[in-house]
This record gives sequence, structure tokens and C-alpha cells, in this order.
Amino acid sequence: QVQLVESGGGLVQAGGSLRLSCQASGRIFSIATMGWYRQAPGRSRELVAQIRISGGSGTTYGDSVKGRVTISRDAAKNTLYLQLNSVKPEDTASYYCNMFLYADGRSYWGQGTQVTVSA
Repeated sequence: QVQLVESGGGLVQAGGSLRLSCQASGRIFSIATMGWYRQAPGRSRELVAQIRISGGSGTTYGDSVKGRVTISRDAAKNTLYLQLNSVKPEDTASYYCNMFLYADGRSYWGQGTQVTVSA
């Protein structure tokens, strides 16, 4: 079993920055990808950023955040980070951490952390 716990959400002023963390624990091996998704009320969940851990390399960023976002990982700490700069009110959403394992072919999700951007 894998547990993902997000932190770092809260209220941010437009134009500011936020940094989210995702602490992973449990039976973590053969990680394919780790990433951040977000979901605003009444909207579908969308990709913010994803990093490929094995089976290749590279990062993928959502169109709405390109140029403002950086995803990074500290493998030793089993922690994933998301840095989002120049935040906008439309960045307001619940942000979810995701991990996909080759080991069991499952996608794991955290409970989410709320980010609210004030104008």
C-alpha cells in the first residue's frame, strides 16, 4: 500500500508563489511517474505537472501553467514538490499528488490540498 500526503496549500495572493509538497510512504518501488493534478469546483481534474521516474525521463506540464511551474523530486526523502509562480485566481483548486507504479499497475492519489488565490 502507498500513502501520499500533500501539504503547503492555503491562501495566496495573486502574483505570489506557492510550493506544495507530497510525502510518499509505504511499498514504493518501480515508480513509473509522479505528478500533480488539480480540480476546481465544477471542473474535471487536470494535469499540472508530471515527472517520469523510470521507463524514460522528462517532465510534462499542463498548458495552463507552462512557464510558471516547476516539478521536482527528492528521491532520498520520497518527496515530490510543485513550485507555482505568478499565481492567478484561476489557479484556485484542490491539488492532488499522484503516483503510478509499474509494480502493481495502480495509480495512487493523495487526499488533496486546497489552494485559494485571492485577486
